[in-house]
Amino acid sequence: MNFNPELEEKIRAAIKDIKDPESGRAIGGSKQIHDIGELNGKITVTVGLTSFCWALKERFHDTVKQKLEAEFGELNFDVEVVEHLRPAQPKGQVGLTAKAVIAVGSGKGGVGKSTAAICLALALKRAGSKVGLMDADVYGPSVPHLTGVRGQVSKVGEKIGPLDFDGIPLMSIGFMVPPDEAVIWRGPMLHSAVTTFVRDVAWGDLDYLIIDMPPGTGDVALSLSQLLPITGTVIVCTPQEVALIDAIKAVGMFEKVKIPILGLIENMSSFICPDNGKRYDIFGKGGAKEYAQQAKIPFLGEIPINIQLRERGDKGQMTANFDDPNVGPFLEKIAFQLCQNMAETAAHKPVVAQLPVLG
Repeated sequence: MNFNPELEEKIRAAIKDIKDPESGRAIGGSKQIHDIGELNGKITVTVGLTSFCWALKERFHDTVKQKLEAEFGELNFDVEVVEHLRPAQPKGQVGLTAKAVIAVGSGKGGVGKSTAAICLALALKRAGSKVGLMDADVYGPSVPHLTGVRGQVSKVGEKIGPLDFDGIPLMSIGFMVPPDEAVIWRGPMLHSAVTTFVRDVAWGDLDYLIIDMPPGTGDVALSLSQLLPITGTVIVCTPQEVALIDAIKAVGMFEKVKIPILGLIENMSSFICPDNGKRYDIFGKGGAKEYAQQAKIPFLGEIPINIQLRERGDKGQMTANFDDPNVGPFLEKIAFQLCQNMAETAAHKPVVAQLPVLG
């Protein structure tokens, strides 16, 4: 039985101006309002959302349903969000097919930057996005140890085949040199390595390429800014002042090479004693958050000091953090906040060019 065409038209009109979180364009003009019908006394509405914004799926679902209920209060709606295909376009001179390239950096070492980069990649992947992880810390590649991934790279056609980390393609210099061998390279060799990682690795089509940057300010950020358009950077910092001083320098460096600051993560924000439940602010309290507010940088969230998180990193079991109620929600919140901030930016600066649509 055909659905009432007049009512279908009214339903489409009611939600057509809702903005797609990825592009900032109205979903009515992007062919993201799919099927409308009726089943078991409910009106079924199927809308599309790209995997790039899958972390915002629940929010997008609620936005559509609330709009329909506000317009047609007497009707009962069942909203389903399905994947809307919109392929990534090649980026920069290297032809990388990723919708967003996010550099995770810090002003100094020892603040948990690599841990934050891995957890961000995992959170986005668990939400349903297509994610790659690149370890650009050539002098101190810790990603292979933290992920527990071992092995040698292989050839995929004319490209280098990345290793697999829980469904995430992963590349690190640690897969190309012995673990006990120091990398002693000058700037040109660093540039060559970074170029190889973004140009010659078979990343496939990605929503996000997360890059674990070396600490401090230096050649790698300059090389990346020359090779391809970086969507932005996430700065990792701890609460104490000495870390903030270096984080401010990192913010200044990325601004000089015209890489937007997407947000700041405060790591090791506090310690909750498992014996008495009391909070201890070992490295101070809220310093990174206060700086973010003063500098008008989006604050993405806090990661608490957690003994199990450290142990899982030592054992290469980072995926288990998301099953820990004392850690997992913090990590998922950071990924959600990052995607939400990017969506708000897209809403104010929607893509003007016609976006390719499949299906």
